[in-house]
Amino acid sequence: MIKEEKDNLKPGVGTAVIVRKDGKVLFSKRLKNPGYNKWHFPGGGLEWFEEIEDCAIRETKEETNVDIKNVRIVKVTNAIYREDNDHYVTVWVVADYAGGEVKDMEPNKAVGWDWYEWDKLPEPYFLPVKQLLDTGYNPFYNESK
Repeated sequence: MIKEEKDNLKPGVGTAVIVRKDGKVLFSKRLKNPGYNKWHFPGGGLEWFEEIEDCAIRETKEETNVDIKNVRIVKVTNAIYREDNDHYVTVWVVADYAGGEVKDMEPNKAVGWDWYEWDKLPEPYFLPVKQLLDTGYNPFYNESK
């Protein structure tokens, strides 16, 4: 990559959505890089002029068939994947389940969407998930349900 190209690159921005239902959260395994075969939450890239909360709602529905409510921003992480020449800022949101049957809506991107207890999430974690967990954040502590 030449210097001019590198100077024009900017990190991607997206959401990761911690969907809560009956004391559990929605989680699955990624099937794409970065983070192939690692566990993550629903979410994805923020579109031009899109509100963060709307991105969270859209991405959760597109990936899992689940509707969410009470969406609010809780954390931000900064993941750099030098080996993949990728860089992503993740805006973490927490939301409550509002309806819908969980389905693998994009089986080429993620599989095995299911509900897990917060302290029993399967590993290995996708880098932004590890970064979030390293902060000690817990969606059930000091959060309204």
